[in-house]
Amino acid sequence: MNILQLIGRNRALFTQDINKHEESLQHIVSSSSFLVIGGAGSIGQAVTKEIFKRKPLKLHVVDISENNMVELVRDIRSSFGYIKGDFQTFALDIGSIEYDAFIEADGQYDYVLNLSALKHVRSEKDPFTLMRMIDVNVFNTDKTIQQAIKNGTKKYFCVSTDKAANPVNMMGASKRIMELFLTRRSKDITISTARFANVAFSDGSLLHGFNQRIQKKQPIVAPKDIKRYFVTPQESGELCLMSCIFGENRDVFFPKLSEDLHLITFADIAVKYLKELGYEPYLCESEDEARQLVDSLPAKGQWPCLFTPSDTTGEKDFEEFYTDNEVLDMERFENLGIIKNELSYANDKLELFTSQIKQMKDSKRWSKEAIVDLFHQMIPDFGHKETGKYLDSKM
Repeated sequence: MNILQLIGRNRALFTQDINKHEESLQHIVSSSSFLVIGGAGSIGQAVTKEIFKRKPLKLHVVDISENNMVELVRDIRSSFGYIKGDFQTFALDIGSIEYDAFIEADGQYDYVLNLSALKHVRSEKDPFTLMRMIDVNVFNTDKTIQQAIKNGTKKYFCVSTDKAANPVNMMGASKRIMELFLTRRSKDITISTARFANVAFSDGSLLHGFNQRIQKKQPIVAPKDIKRYFVTPQESGELCLMSCIFGENRDVFFPKLSEDLHLITFADIAVKYLKELGYEPYLCESEDEARQLVDSLPAKGQWPCLFTPSDTTGEKDFEEFYTDNEVLDMERFENLGIIKNELSYANDKLELFTSQIKQMKDSKRWSKEAIVDLFHQMIPDFGHKETGKYLDSKM
């Protein structure tokens, strides 16, 4: 299945930039050591493969998902074979004592790339998962940066999200707060990051869900009024590697918005996806109708679909990679833009956030409302949209 065609494009986005800088990429990667944290997720796997195929001296990959790690190794062996460098994977939780012991035992890396995240907007539906999102996206990130500083790491890269620009949901806001913590640590280590669009068919995404629905013979459901930008998994890996290797301190890389990167609705992708599989979409009026028809329609070359307006908490009406008050470098690369940041942060705010979250965790009692209030203190123009409806209440 051609992912590029499904997302409305006919060519890869970063080919010119990668080709132009390939010699430097090969030289730097082949003479360096790397730690990839969260390396078994969709973006993490893509980044790991981009590093592996350029034959690094050392490549260690950490992820909490044992199963995804196994698939990553099988994929690499099947695609690229082997390298002379030290390639190992470790099934560890980066918030654990075991991970800290792992870092104490070695910890010597030129580049540390952190791809771990709770990335779903739906994770803000309850206060407990929301607190874990803060731990993973903010405090685990800060911890691994401090470890990198202690061990003399040359460069730290961390993935952010387009949803951190003028955030309207807690996931995007947690990543924006993470960026504030990154800025503070940039006094002591070179840090770069990336904001980018939805990764097409990444684990847990709606498009990945299309595959699951077909395999399980279930209806296809998608919002019809939300347009999003998409990059392929390989493009996500290329973007992260380019930022990691070539980004200057506090640089945020993002895909340039041009005719090469098209806005497209999830419903439009669903139609293209079904036609690629040989089915015509059959538009249903309700969930019940869609569930009932899934047993009979596929035999007729049709698939039941429910395309609905979006009314759930945290959905942004449009996507943006930067805000009006951010300084941009749009000249250095053909299809990559860069947000240039100065060393500016409010330490009292970061300390307040840390102490308030610690108090909540120590008491083992907190509410979503209290966390939202704290986020508003950190991001005064935080446009959180609470509708009382969440994605888990839909098919």
